[in-house]
Amino acid sequence: MLKALLKTMRPKQWAKSVFLLAALVFDRKLTNLEAILHTLAGVLLFSLIVSVVYIINDIADVESDRKHPTKRNRPIAAGKLPLPMAWGVAIAILVVAFPLAYLLSPAFAAVTGIYFVGNLFYSKWVKHIALLDIIVLASFYVLRVAAGVTLIDVQRFSPWIYLFTIFLALLMGTGKRRAELAELAGGPNAQRKVLDGYTINFLDQLITLASGSTIITYSLYTFSAPNLPDNHAMMLTIPFIMYSILRYQYLLQVKETGGAPEDVVLADRPLQVSIALWGLAVLAVFYIF
Repeated sequence: MLKALLKTMRPKQWAKSVFLLAALVFDRKLTNLEAILHTLAGVLLFSLIVSVVYIINDIADVESDRKHPTKRNRPIAAGKLPLPMAWGVAIAILVVAFPLAYLLSPAFAAVTGIYFVGNLFYSKWVKHIALLDIIVLASFYVLRVAAGVTLIDVQRFSPWIYLFTIFLALLMGTGKRRAELAELAGGPNAQRKVLDGYTINFLDQLITLASGSTIITYSLYTFSAPNLPDNHAMMLTIPFIMYSILRYQYLLQVKETGGAPEDVVLADRPLQVSIALWGLAVLAVFYIF
């Protein structure tokens, strides 16, 4: 039962909480121990709230999940995790996490609360509305960045990071929809009515638009943000972002790699190397150049 609970909590999804580190990194606070500890505590609490969202979603979608070719194997849908146990864990996490979030920062607790409530509304209504579903999904990534900003004393954080996050999230959300549509091609998709509003060709166009916008907004950040080195060394990191975006698009459209974005990243070594090199390059620009 513990294994089933952990699977339902989706610990792999905690990787998305890396967006909370954006303020810490891009405000150049990696030498501030207090800021680091505050942010890491926030990442932990936010990740637990994310797990609660997945638990509640699985409870709400138990009947539709049982009709899905892969989701029927989820612990709640498969009967491996009893509903009372799932509800109990979800409530216990909420009772503990939100007061601790408030102690870290009232603003952080507010942003986390907006994320939590927004996800419930998304799961109940918004995810069934084409286009609005991926836009709202993108907003959840922006909320992650905003949550990280509330955890530290931000002085040099650029608004361009928010725009970059929006388009990157749109790319990942559109890619996920494409993977879902390809997976269900030729079969019933009654359990995901929103997919009726999409076609592979339309999603490919959205992916191309989001990819270009992501690269452009990041490029604008590298020479227009106020806290960057005067020698414009941050522009040297653009090739890593460009390759990572194009690699992700290649995996989606050429290799037909499907699934959630975190699954794609965790499964593709070239993409992992490119992201790691980008991270090292950013640190070098901030703390060496």
